[in-house]
Amino acid sequence: MIFRFLHFVFFIVFLASCQPSAPFVEVIVVGGGASGVTAGIQSARMETPTLIIEETTWLGGMLTGAGVSAIDGNYNLPSGLWGEFKDELIKYYGNDSVLKSGWVSHVLFEPSVGDKLLKQMVEKEKNLSVMYQSSVIGVQRLDDKWVIQMKDPHGQIKEIECSVLIDATELGDIAAMCGVGYDIGMDSRYETNESIAPEEKNNIIQDLTYVAILKDYGRDMTIERPASYDSTLFSCCCANDLCISPKEPHRVWSKEMMMTYGKLPNGKYMINWPIEGNDYYLNVIEMTPEQRVEALKEAKEFTMCFLYFMQKELGLNTLYLADDEFPTEDLLPFIPYHRESRRIHGLVQFTLNHIINPYDQKLKLYRTNIGVGDYPVDHHHARYHGWSNLPDLYFFPIPSYGLPLGTIIPKEVKGLIVAEKSISVTNLVNGTTRLQPVVLQIGQAAGALAALAVNQNKAIDEVAVRDVQDAILASGGYLMPYLDYPKEHSWFKALQRIGSTGAMKGIGKNVAWSNQTWFRADTLLLASELNGLSDLYPAYAGTSENHPVSIAQALSIVDTIVGYEGREINDEILDAALSQIFHSSPADSNRFISRGEMAVLLDLLIDPFHSKEIDVFGNYK
Repeated sequence: MIFRFLHFVFFIVFLASCQPSAPFVEVIVVGGGASGVTAGIQSARMETPTLIIEETTWLGGMLTGAGVSAIDGNYNLPSGLWGEFKDELIKYYGNDSVLKSGWVSHVLFEPSVGDKLLKQMVEKEKNLSVMYQSSVIGVQRLDDKWVIQMKDPHGQIKEIECSVLIDATELGDIAAMCGVGYDIGMDSRYETNESIAPEEKNNIIQDLTYVAILKDYGRDMTIERPASYDSTLFSCCCANDLCISPKEPHRVWSKEMMMTYGKLPNGKYMINWPIEGNDYYLNVIEMTPEQRVEALKEAKEFTMCFLYFMQKELGLNTLYLADDEFPTEDLLPFIPYHRESRRIHGLVQFTLNHIINPYDQKLKLYRTNIGVGDYPVDHHHARYHGWSNLPDLYFFPIPSYGLPLGTIIPKEVKGLIVAEKSISVTNLVNGTTRLQPVVLQIGQAAGALAALAVNQNKAIDEVAVRDVQDAILASGGYLMPYLDYPKEHSWFKALQRIGSTGAMKGIGKNVAWSNQTWFRADTLLLASELNGLSDLYPAYAGTSENHPVSIAQALSIVDTIVGYEGREINDEILDAALSQIFHSSPADSNRFISRGEMAVLLDLLIDPFHSKEIDVFGNYK
């Protein structure tokens, strides 16, 4: 590891000196957005020299550079680096109540603050470096490494080589360069078996948004009327005299509701308003970089038209673009908020059915989870010209869920991991996996997988699923979205591991606006709830009986399985386990055992999570 670090230092010095031969770094992350920054941090923490290549001068992507500094979901699932980032925000602002300044989220912050904190997190990692204002213009696979052609801040073309490449771009551009197959737009229900998908596939994507961060200047700041201004496009953004025929009559809210939606700390306002506001339909995915810049001028203009409407028609003329947020000429974000991108053809495709009924699917993908989410399926299509003919995907209820590892591994291209919003999910599922906490976890898993591939000298698809999951758990991450215990609880990891085997299963449900999954750790265990053990251990036949299980019966089940496996549990190990679980040894053998106690008992005495290997499809080997 010392050699690798010295090699990394040499690489950075070498690159800066513009020597003619191509320097080498183990892992390169293209894109310093939400997933890119967490991929870089996680890889570096696992002692792997890592480089992030970022086009702007900021880190964080949609969290910061796109201005979407209102985090949606996972408030009770602070998994891994998402939880660390949230803790840094709380520390910066003093307490978590300051982050609840608007009603759309429990975590709102100024974009510039998010960038500052992410950079501080990155600067702590000795194995991580960032090249800002740089872009990748070509990628080539040679033998077992990648040769990357990039343009540096001075416009000079350079080559860099790496073992593992991570695509953390906003639109999956690197995957496309590498020849990965992908989809764009809506899937047909006949291909994905998702009942609420349209009958025929199409290329319609979600609206994007050029966010505006406003502040009150205390004087008239009304801008010049934009050339393309049309007040009717915004007349029903909120309740006002101009609103006659709203697109969504059930969502005509007050001006105050609109403005406090994305209210940020220190009196600023995030304008990312979905109700006849600044959402804009534009598909730039397959355009060249130059074409995108030109096309996105339309989206910027649209946001300025909305600002003019607010100033002129709603009397908010003292509000204008904050001059202390984005260091851009127009004071708008570096990039738009892309809700949708390419979706790669990965080793597995994660569908809505895997979320709604994870245990009833042919592939048991829940066993391979590397992150969790709890936001509903939420699509923005109201600015598309045929929006009323599309499925109504406004907050479609789902249980909370885990995201499988195979979604970030392309089917055919070796040495590449795909992150951000370009993972292998259906169009419907993208409506929940696109949210910031999930994307942060996607990046962290990508970084862990990359580091393991390098450190174990294995191909990406040869790295054991359980090794990746162990790295996630060791970093404070979640594999299963259980709400029973916080991650600091001594039983947290045991429940995560047992839930990931299917030996015992949680229950997911939708409760109003809350999507939840519970292991039900404190309820008594019923005999039929252990039937999942038979998938791992044929010696356990299972039962349909629903009677509570005593501690003695639980130990007998463990003894049967251990005997079948040809193993033994000595008295010392048994006594230590009983003492840890029941705080006494011997325990009262006639007492009924809880689900949580049984999970810890299985974890300590049998350890099915580690003793039974699985593949990326969730099959036991």
